[in-house]
Amino acid sequence: MTMKWEKTPLKSDMARAQGLGSAKSGTEHWMMQRITAVSNAVLMIWAIFSLVGLIGQGVDYQTFTLWLAKPLNAILMVLFIVSTFTHACLGAQVITEDYVHNEGFKTLKLVAQKLFFIGLGFACVFSILKIAL
Repeated sequence: MTMKWEKTPLKSDMARAQGLGSAKSGTEHWMMQRITAVSNAVLMIWAIFSLVGLIGQGVDYQTFTLWLAKPLNAILMVLFIVSTFTHACLGAQVITEDYVHNEGFKTLKLVAQKLFFIGLGFACVFSILKIAL
Protein backbone atom coordinates (compact mmCIF):
# COMPACT_ATOMS: atom_id res chain seq x y z
CA MET A 1 0.00 0.00 0.00
CA THR A 2 1.33 3.41 -0.93
CA MET A 3 0.80 6.57 1.04
CA LYS A 4 -1.17 9.36 -0.60
CA TRP A 5 1.86 11.64 -0.96
CA GLU A 6 4.07 9.01 -2.61
CA LYS A 7 4.75 9.41 -6.31
CA THR A 8 3.15 6.76 -8.46
CA PRO A 9 2.85 6.65 -12.24
CA LEU A 10 -0.92 7.11 -12.09
CA LYS A 11 -0.98 10.17 -9.79
CA SER A 12 -0.49 13.74 -10.89
CA ASP A 13 1.35 16.18 -8.65
CA MET A 14 -1.94 17.91 -7.81
CA ALA A 15 -3.56 14.62 -6.79
CA ARG A 16 -0.62 13.87 -4.49
CA ALA A 17 -0.84 17.30 -2.83
CA GLN A 18 -4.59 17.27 -2.20
CA GLY A 19 -5.61 16.40 1.32
CA LEU A 20 -2.17 17.07 2.77
CA GLY A 21 -3.22 20.32 4.38
CA SER A 22 -4.04 23.84 3.44
CA ALA A 23 -1.43 26.49 2.90
CA LYS A 24 -3.95 29.06 4.15
CA SER A 25 -4.20 28.15 7.84
CA GLY A 26 -0.58 27.34 8.61
CA THR A 27 0.39 30.92 9.39
CA GLU A 28 -2.42 31.36 11.89
CA HIS A 29 -1.50 28.12 13.67
CA TRP A 30 2.19 29.07 13.74
CA MET A 31 1.37 32.56 15.05
CA MET A 32 -0.92 31.21 17.80
CA GLN A 33 1.85 28.87 18.96
CA ARG A 34 4.28 31.80 19.21
CA ILE A 35 1.77 34.06 20.98
CA THR A 36 0.88 31.39 23.54
CA ALA A 37 4.56 30.59 24.05
CA VAL A 38 5.35 34.22 24.89
CA SER A 39 2.30 34.55 27.15
CA ASN A 40 3.24 31.28 28.87
CA ALA A 41 6.72 32.61 29.55
CA VAL A 42 5.44 35.88 31.02
CA LEU A 43 2.73 34.20 33.09
CA MET A 44 5.15 31.50 34.29
CA ILE A 45 7.49 34.19 35.62
CA TRP A 46 4.53 35.79 37.43
CA ALA A 47 3.43 32.41 38.85
CA ILE A 48 6.91 31.50 40.09
CA PHE A 49 7.49 34.85 41.80
CA SER A 50 3.98 34.85 43.30
CA LEU A 51 4.24 31.33 44.64
CA VAL A 52 7.77 31.86 45.97
CA GLY A 53 6.38 34.89 47.81
CA LEU A 54 3.90 32.59 49.54
CA ILE A 55 6.67 30.43 51.01
CA GLY A 56 7.49 33.08 53.60
CA GLN A 57 3.86 33.03 54.79
CA GLY A 58 3.79 29.29 55.34
CA VAL A 59 2.19 27.52 52.45
CA ASP A 60 -0.96 25.65 53.36
CA TYR A 61 -4.35 25.20 51.73
CA GLN A 62 -5.90 28.23 53.39
CA THR A 63 -3.03 30.57 52.48
CA PHE A 64 -3.10 29.42 48.87
CA THR A 65 -6.87 29.75 48.53
CA LEU A 66 -6.77 33.26 50.06
CA TRP A 67 -4.03 34.16 47.59
CA LEU A 68 -5.99 32.72 44.66
CA ALA A 69 -9.21 34.45 45.77
CA LYS A 70 -7.64 37.86 45.06
CA PRO A 71 -9.07 39.11 41.74
CA LEU A 72 -5.75 39.87 40.04
CA ASN A 73 -4.29 36.47 40.97
CA ALA A 74 -7.44 34.65 39.83
CA ILE A 75 -7.53 36.48 36.50
CA LEU A 76 -3.85 35.89 35.80
CA MET A 77 -4.17 32.22 36.79
CA VAL A 78 -7.15 31.75 34.43
CA LEU A 79 -5.15 33.41 31.64
CA PHE A 80 -2.22 31.12 32.46
CA ILE A 81 -4.43 28.02 32.27
CA VAL A 82 -6.08 29.07 29.00
CA SER A 83 -2.76 29.96 27.40
CA THR A 84 -1.07 26.77 28.57
CA PHE A 85 -3.83 24.45 27.40
CA THR A 86 -4.14 26.27 24.07
CA HIS A 87 -0.41 25.93 23.52
CA ALA A 88 -0.46 22.24 24.48
CA CYS A 89 -3.41 21.57 22.17
CA LEU A 90 -1.66 23.26 19.23
CA GLY A 91 1.56 21.37 19.88
CA ALA A 92 -0.18 18.01 20.18
CA GLN A 93 -2.05 18.73 16.95
CA VAL A 94 1.19 19.35 15.06
CA ILE A 95 2.73 16.13 16.40
CA THR A 96 -0.34 14.11 15.44
CA GLU A 97 -0.55 15.63 11.97
CA ASP A 98 3.15 14.98 11.36
CA TYR A 99 3.44 11.42 12.66
CA VAL A 100 0.05 9.71 12.34
CA HIS A 101 -0.51 8.63 8.74
CA ASN A 102 -3.78 6.70 8.97
CA GLU A 103 -6.41 9.35 8.14
CA GLY A 104 -9.21 7.78 10.17
CA PHE A 105 -7.08 7.36 13.28
CA LYS A 106 -5.57 10.82 12.80
CA THR A 107 -9.02 12.44 12.74
CA LEU A 108 -10.16 10.46 15.78
CA LYS A 109 -6.98 11.33 17.67
CA LEU A 110 -7.24 15.05 16.84
CA VAL A 111 -10.85 15.18 18.02
CA ALA A 112 -10.02 13.25 21.21
CA GLN A 113 -7.01 15.48 21.95
CA LYS A 114 -9.02 18.66 21.48
CA LEU A 115 -11.83 17.37 23.73
CA PHE A 116 -9.26 16.30 26.36
CA PHE A 117 -7.56 19.70 26.47
CA ILE A 118 -10.85 21.61 26.43
CA GLY A 119 -12.30 19.43 29.20
CA LEU A 120 -9.22 19.64 31.40
CA GLY A 121 -8.92 23.39 30.79
CA PHE A 122 -12.56 23.96 31.77
CA ALA A 123 -12.06 21.89 34.91
CA CYS A 124 -9.05 24.01 35.90
CA VAL A 125 -10.82 27.29 35.17
CA PHE A 126 -13.91 26.11 37.07
CA SER A 127 -11.74 25.24 40.08
CA ILE A 128 -10.11 28.67 40.05
CA LEU A 129 -13.45 30.46 39.73
CA LYS A 130 -14.97 28.35 42.50
CA ILE A 131 -12.19 29.48 44.86
CA ALA A 132 -12.18 33.08 43.63
CA LEU A 133 -15.93 33.59 43.74
